[in-house]
Amino acid sequence: MAIRVPRIVHAKQILRQSKLFASQAASTSADVPKGYFAVYVGESQKKRFIVPISFLNQPSFQKLLSVAEEEFGFNHPMGGLTIPCREDVFISLTSSLH
Repeated sequence: MAIRVPRIVHAKQILRQSKLFASQAASTSADVPKGYFAVYVGESQKKRFIVPISFLNQPSFQKLLSVAEEEFGFNHPMGGLTIPCREDVFISLTSSLH
């Protein structure tokens, strides 16, 4: 018998693990306001975005987190949460979430 875990719990687990690696990174999170988190987006050149934590409730953003987990696991090369998608796709998606 399988127990189904809500997607938001899975998304929070991804972020929690990512924070452990981020704390080891050279950059500080002092420039990220409370209620937000940083992500790195892009295919070859990564760009840093600050997004609201409320995005974790959005199914489309949770899908991006799942792709990031499949691609990088919890060892993100940028030291923070890296999402492997084109920058324009990310901007389009997050613009619709506001």
